[in-house]
Amino acid sequence: MYCEHYGFVRRPFEMTPDPSFLYLGEAHREGLATLVYGVQSGKGFVLLTGEVGTGKTTLLHALLGQLESTTASAFIFNPRLSPLDFFELMFQEYGIEKKCESKAEYLSRFNEYLIERLANNEQTLLIVDEAQNLSPEMLEEIRLLSNLETPTSKLIQIMLVGQPELNEMLSRPDLRQLRQRIALRHHLRPFDSREMGDYVKERLAKAGYTGKPIFNRAALKALYQVSKGTPRIINNVCDAALLQGYAKDRTQIDSKVIREVAATLALAEPAQGDASMPDTGSRKKGLLGLFR
Repeated sequence: MYCEHYGFVRRPFEMTPDPSFLYLGEAHREGLATLVYGVQSGKGFVLLTGEVGTGKTTLLHALLGQLESTTASAFIFNPRLSPLDFFELMFQEYGIEKKCESKAEYLSRFNEYLIERLANNEQTLLIVDEAQNLSPEMLEEIRLLSNLETPTSKLIQIMLVGQPELNEMLSRPDLRQLRQRIALRHHLRPFDSREMGDYVKERLAKAGYTGKPIFNRAALKALYQVSKGTPRIINNVCDAALLQGYAKDRTQIDSKVIREVAATLALAEPAQGDASMPDTGSRKKGLLGLFR
């Protein structure tokens, strides 16, 4: 809707985890390096945690884009499954066609599959996203997959990804065996204010923008205050602010627009005097109504 107004070739703040928009702040760069090293070096279990919206899924897609073409990967993002359903979904992800009737059959066939891949010098990666939603019983089932190994090599690399609550789960005494097998950990923090400014600038550039800064210094300061550097919130606020700027026929976003949008998105209280917006015409009023 607003792309022509600002001169974009595409919207810069879409919510999808598009690797072409990947911006690596320090924590994200370290996180991606940790994930790649964990897979390439055959470390077994790798743990990635981060608050909601910090970019974990985007980082995983970036990881998958850097793996060797011979690496088979399964991406499980709905872990609220029974063990048999989990194994069935995992087989579908790997393209293993055999239908099994019991856990023992699944494990036997999966062991054969992993040994075949090892013989061809091919790696196998299992990524379990939203792992904080796994039951302790299911976490133990996943741990048992790491028992599929040779005396000199892990047959499968397992990556557990989730919110900080996952660390709390892993601290349980009954999960100590799994906790002890985690070779690498990384916690993905939000951007600091400098990284956030670079993130906004880079996404605008990748959307084709070449003009003067759209978000002035005060707007960026307000954006950091309401987002705390969380990429998903940054995207939400920036997208809504650009639409409101278009509705008001502006080419630059100031802090007032950021505060208005943040209040509408229930991220902050309206600043004094900003609670009501003036009627700027039927066309603009209709657009602003999207936020009410």
